[in-house]
Amino acid sequence: MIDAKAAARKAFTGRAPWTYLYLFLIPFINWAYAAVPTIPLPDHGEWTPLAIVTGLVLVVRDFAQREIGHWIFIPLMIGLGISFKMAPAEIAMASAVAFGISETIDWGLFTFLKLPLSKRVFISAAVGSPLDTTVFYLMAATAIPGIFNIWAIGASILSKLVGCVIVYLLMKNREKKAAVSVA
Repeated sequence: MIDAKAAARKAFTGRAPWTYLYLFLIPFINWAYAAVPTIPLPDHGEWTPLAIVTGLVLVVRDFAQREIGHWIFIPLMIGLGISFKMAPAEIAMASAVAFGISETIDWGLFTFLKLPLSKRVFISAAVGSPLDTTVFYLMAATAIPGIFNIWAIGASILSKLVGCVIVYLLMKNREKKAAVSVA
């Protein structure tokens, strides 16, 4: 596990590019949820194009977590703090609760499961994505009426799972290469 000194050294020396990207994406995506117009659906709900990019932040988070370990909560808190300045409070709060859920699931799985990292990332997304997405859309619906619907939730979960599969395959390939080089 990465200790506090190593995590701080990486962050302050600029050797944590995924962490910086994660820190940027949190408030940017929250701002974009309020700024990007929704598309009316035949069932009178609203669909947001942001639903297809939400998986990006979780993919970046997984790489950032590899850089700084459990210290990932620090950029998360900073990003959420900035979100409250850039996005409507309802969206920032929905994001905070959803991130809290997904980060807690990640923390538990990464701490207690003794599986290869690629499998922990995959399990984390499979368990956390439906839960954090549903909570986010339910809470964000107070700021964006009609957004809590099966189409927005489904697209968001699907994007997260697609991102997760990409990360899983990259990590699995890296784990295989590492095993071959050790042998």
